[in-house]
Order: sequence, then C-alpha cells, then structure tokens
Amino acid sequence: MTGLTIAAARTSDQVDADLASALAAIVGADNVLTEFEARRAYAHDRLPFANFRERAGKLAGVVPRLVVRPGSAAEVQAVVKLARAGRVELIPFGNGSGVLGGTIPLHREVMVDLRRLDRIVALNPHDAMVTVEAGMNGAVFEQALNAEGFTTGHFPQSIEISTVGGWAACRGGGQASSRYGKIEDMVIGLKAVLPDGTPLEIRPVARRSVGPSVRDLLVGGEGAFGIITELTLRLWRLPEAERGVVVALPSLEAAWEAARRIMQAELRPTVVRIYDARESADRTEGLDQFKTKPILAILVFSGSEPMLGAEQRAALDIIASVGGEVAPDGPFHHWKENRYVAYSQKWQAAGYYNDTVEVTGNWSAIPGMYAAMSAAVHAIYPQIHFGAHWSHVYPEGACQYMTIRLPPMDEAEALPLHAKLWEALQSLALEQGGSIAHHHGVGLFRNPWIKAELGAGHAVLQAIKDALDPDNLMNPGKLGLRPATGAVDVRHG
Repeated sequence: MTGLTIAAARTSDQVDADLASALAAIVGADNVLTEFEARRAYAHDRLPFANFRERAGKLAGVVPRLVVRPGSAAEVQAVVKLARAGRVELIPFGNGSGVLGGTIPLHREVMVDLRRLDRIVALNPHDAMVTVEAGMNGAVFEQALNAEGFTTGHFPQSIEISTVGGWAACRGGGQASSRYGKIEDMVIGLKAVLPDGTPLEIRPVARRSVGPSVRDLLVGGEGAFGIITELTLRLWRLPEAERGVVVALPSLEAAWEAARRIMQAELRPTVVRIYDARESADRTEGLDQFKTKPILAILVFSGSEPMLGAEQRAALDIIASVGGEVAPDGPFHHWKENRYVAYSQKWQAAGYYNDTVEVTGNWSAIPGMYAAMSAAVHAIYPQIHFGAHWSHVYPEGACQYMTIRLPPMDEAEALPLHAKLWEALQSLALEQGGSIAHHHGVGLFRNPWIKAELGAGHAVLQAIKDALDPDNLMNPGKLGLRPATGAVDVRHG
C-alpha cells in the first residue's frame, strides 16, 4: 500500500499550466479543473481499500494531473489526439461508482470526465433500441425511458450514482439480470474513440456474423482500449404488472436446487435472491415460517397475463417440491424500498473495514465454493461478519455476492487481514472452478488473479493493448495490463 498522505500530496502539487491551456482550447477553461481539491475528488472511486486510506488521511494512488470535461464526442476525440501527441496518460471517468479502483490514477493521469455527454440521442420503439451518450446518469436515463413507457431492464444497486457508459465499461449487471441479462446482453452497438483518436463505430444491427466481437473490447475494457462515447441498448416495454413473492426454504441446498430448476425450466423471473442463514436472519425476524425454514428467497415476476401468472405458479410448484413455502411479503417490500442503498458507506463511516466480493460459479460448484470460502474467512478472523446471497441466477449457475466486515481496529492490523481475505476468496473462486468477478469488473484490485483466470487470453489482451496503444496511455495498469513506468502500486507500493 502507498503511504502518501493527502497533506503531502497537496504540498508537493504542481499544476501543468501548459497542458491545462491546451485542453482549455478544446473544451473551454471552465471545463478544465486545476484546483487541488477539485482534482482530489477524482483521486479514487468507491474502492473500499481507497476509502480506508482516505479515512486515515492517505491516498491509495495519486491526485490526477488535471481533469478535463469534454462536451461532445468530437471534443473527446480532440482530447485523445492531444494526449497521444504529448504522451499524456488518460483515464475515462463516469461517476466514480466502481468499487475496484478502475479509475484510480496511478501516475498523474488526466481524468476525462464524460458527464457532459448526457443526452438520449434517439429512441426507436419500432426496432426496440435506444441510443444514449455515455455520460448520462443511470437513474435519470431510466426515468426518461419510463416516462415513455419503456425500460432497459438494467438496475444496478449503483443506478443513482453511475453512468450508462460506466455500466458498459465494467461489464456490469443489474438486479433483473435473470430476466434481461447483463449489460453485455443489452449493448447492440456503440461509438468510441480509440487510443490514437480514431473514432470507432459498432453498428447497432441485429445479430451479425462478421468476425470476433470488437464491441467486447470496449464492453468490459474499463477504458484500456478506448473511450466509449455513445451506446445503443435494447429497449423493453414497461411490464404491465409485477408481483414479489417471499419464500422460506429449509436449507441453502434446497434454495439452490429450486433456483436451478426454475431457470432450467425456461422460466424468466425478473429477480431471484437467495440469502444464506446469516443474511436471512437479519431480514426475517418475527416471521414464523423462518423458525423452521431459515433460508430466505425473494422472487419477482413481471410482464403481462397470462404469462406472469403461469411463470409464478410453475416456479412456486418447484419451490414446494423442495420443501419451500410462501411467507409474508414484508422482506420483499423492504428490499424494493432499499434496493439502491449502499450499506458499505455506513459501515466504513463508522470505522469498520467493510467490503463486498462477488464471484460466480456453476450450480455444481456453488455448494463447495460457499463452504470453502466461509471456512477460509473465519480461519483468517474468527469474529468476522461474513454473509452471502445469490442475486443473479442463470440456467448454468449464479453470482455469489459476499459481505466481509472487520470491526474498527488499527489500520496496520486491519489492512493485512483485508488483503488475506481477498486472497482467500479470489483464489478459492479459481480453485473451485468459478470466476473471480461477475459484475463489479476488474479495475486494479483484481490484478493479482486475472492472469490465472484468463491464461493465454490475458496475453492476447496485452498484445491488442500494445497494438492499439503502444505508448500505454489509456488507463494504464488496469485489467492486469502493463502499468505505466513509475506508477504507484496500490497494494504493495
């Protein structure tokens, strides 16, 4: 970890006046941020480790050199060309809602804040598509679509504090992914600026067979291969009705089996959420069904009749066959009212070391994965708070989303424990045949494990990066790719 204090960074800070002037000629002086405190706001995203360091008056990385706020794709292109000519490193920035350090500057990069690109460009109900600029706030975007009778079906917990471009950049997933898919299933086309300033367009046309998907270098690329400026997404009509059902199940094994059979029966619940005993107990106090059947599941069905009713009846028949029963719907309403609340901030503000880690695995792997991970974190710190839920389910498997929380303690004791917890959870995901990430992306905090998962595929990504960005100027050091020379090492520097 770095030891640079915010005070020391402020004292040694120097503004690059010549670069600021050149950028101002492109975007206007008001859209180049030079003041230290304005730039420090971009020094980290919501990576918990960075929040721990900030709480101690320290930085995880460095303060960016400058912040530039282009207002159009043409201005983004001009900024990138200027940076390429001057060998200036850039980081695309949406709203800083990522939790893995994907926008943390490590080498005095310039932040390219895209939030002025915030319009819906075209709404095309006939082809069920919407085109939107990358910097538009997610909640504002969804509300605008709702007003016209439509939805994207993408509801990440961060919807109120994230941008549409950020959803795509980290290959995100929303709470309705079991019905609508993740963001990579929703993006039909996009526009981007490559590292040399060349504009790229992926034409938004129904399923094509024209070689490998160039789109997927940008969707999940976290800004390493270019800056997304515009996206065309699938569009859905708002469902006519929605019903939430709360279920009590006798065991996690029964809950997993029910979810597997529901998805493999080709049913499409909008939401399936299964909580382990720890997280179930927090949400079901006072409900009699959970005294003997302690596992909570929440399902949501939406659409039009008779499909909605048929899907619900078929799913509940499967649940009954494994010993589950319908319970009062209070936990559903509590979840719906708080579905966009980020609880980590509350615990971090109170001095705890709270973090979340999501992995994914197939149904055959999940029981062993959960057992091994629970045992490992308790071996590292027996009094740890550890809970898990499975909130994105598919025919082949599910996302396992875990909360780990250490109590307030000295940073010198907590941070090594935090590192050990991450090492255990990510390594076990690989050992158990799963993936180290489902929807949070890679950023920089997952750098130690991405090569182990991708194998030779990671070398392919590095080769593409080297070809597109030979000077390593686009968000260097993320996705486990080569860092800039002299860059800060957030975990070990």
